[in-house]
Amino acid sequence: MDLGIKNKVALVAGGSQGLGKAVARELAREGARVAICALNDKNLPEAQEEISKECGQEVLAIAADLTAADQAKACVRKTIERFGSLDILINNAGGPPGSSFLEIDDKLWEYGFRLNLLSTIILTREVIPLMKQKRWGRIINMTSIAVKQPIDGLILSNTIRSGVIGLAKTLSTELAPFNVTVNSVCPGYTLTDRVRNLAQATAQKEGTTAAAIIKKWEAAIPAGRLGTPEEFAALVTFLASERSSYITGAAIQIDGGWYRGIM
Repeated sequence: MDLGIKNKVALVAGGSQGLGKAVARELAREGARVAICALNDKNLPEAQEEISKECGQEVLAIAADLTAADQAKACVRKTIERFGSLDILINNAGGPPGSSFLEIDDKLWEYGFRLNLLSTIILTREVIPLMKQKRWGRIINMTSIAVKQPIDGLILSNTIRSGVIGLAKTLSTELAPFNVTVNSVCPGYTLTDRVRNLAQATAQKEGTTAAAIIKKWEAAIPAGRLGTPEEFAALVTFLASERSSYITGAAIQIDGGWYRGIM
């Protein structure tokens, strides 16, 4: 299937590792020109080189802290300066730390807000004028299954990511006349470093092992296993494509059947 995104320009926030890196790689495989932005650490140049070599595509790496508004805006500006356009925006800044309610002070609440909601608002606001002018665009928010079924110990994520869903649903209506779609993807337990770390933290609290925690999670998933970053990336890439033009305002879970709700 030709997804119709060859030579489209994509900006993948949080694209240096985990799910973001998997999405950037899949978009590049489909012929998109990709920019990744992430914190200035060794993962960023390593991801740039790896994806570029594997896919034969130029990959722009932008060092940025997305909790800082000026740096988030610069990601969009630098992408457009390099590639001359921006067609696909993947909002993804990683997850805030897991804590119980009384462990979270005002500073941590503000950090979670800036990381997951405000960064999405800023990046989206920066790309919309160009997408409306071109009358084509794809905005995809990487959230969590927690927006449909809150996860114990992740109250920051449960709360703030739900705001992203409200934003996306409202924007999808505003932008639909311009052929700009806005969707959210809600991954369940997927085998990334973040999930491994969460398993380790949970194991320490419960006096068991990370392997035992993962096994318990798998037992609650009808598919009987955790998802892979590649499976997640395939869904996001389809939503970024020409073929997904009639899907907007959706919040799609990819969780092996873990979420049991009807909607």
